[in-house]
Amino acid sequence: MKPLIEYFSASRIELSKVTWPNRRQTARLTVLVCIFSIVMAAILGALDVGFSEIVQRIIVNQ
Repeated sequence: MKPLIEYFSASRIELSKVTWPNRRQTARLTVLVCIFSIVMAAILGALDVGFSEIVQRIIVNQ
């Protein structure tokens, strides 16, 4: 039981050292992550459609 208590105690000490973002930073970073996710989804979707088209053309020509 002692190692578990020491773990939580050390975790609490480390969390007190963290510099947490303020509300404005959090909102800005959340928007950035959403935009990045949408862009990556569009790129991966386009690649998927492109590769599917290539595979279809290969299969049809055989």
